Amino acid sequence: MKKRKAGAARVGHDKPKVQHAIADKKKRGEWVELKFMAQAAERGLPACKPFGDSENFDVVVGRPGKFVGVQVKCTVFRSKNGEGYLCSVCSSHNIYRPGAFDFLAAYVVPEDVWFILPAKEIMGMRSVSLCTPTSRYEKYREGWELLREAVGMEEEAATGGEAEQEPERGVPRNALERMQASMNFVKRHLER
Repeated sequence: MKKRKAGAARVGHDKPKVQHAIADKKKRGEWVELKFMAQAAERGLPACKPFGDSENFDVVVGRPGKFVGVQVKCTVFRSKNGEGYLCSVCSSHNIYRPGAFDFLAAYVVPEDVWFILPAKEIMGMRSVSLCTPTSRYEKYREGWELLREAVGMEEEAATGGEAEQEPERGVPRNALERMQASMNFVKRHLER
């Protein structure tokens, strides 16, 4: 099987082109997860990395009661026709099962652009084409607001502060309460 090389950048695009220097696929994956978390933090989205890598999501965004699992991918590979970039949306050639994660965050390295795709848009697929003029995924370019909505941060902005908490849960006040709230979230997730 021939390996594809990263193609030349599109002409006339305003953003500076980002060169990728991380050849090792695993290290590049770790790098893009950190990059995603930094971008989320810059946008006021709480993000954390789960311990281990046995889940199908790489990062958790949100707070207790409103978490979403995000699978993070990146690509440097131009499509064969030269239009756009091909991004794998499977794991070791295996298609993700429904419910494996809530969003896919795909970073197109040469274009320095993120696509925040709802999982339902890519389930059952092995790859997607991004940064093409006719791509059905263009509407998800820099779609960070989808994550904000999913974790309830849009309602915070509308009310001018903290979103209303469910009365029985309340806001965790200390590390022990945060840990308990996280464990309750995992328990509910596993019971689905």
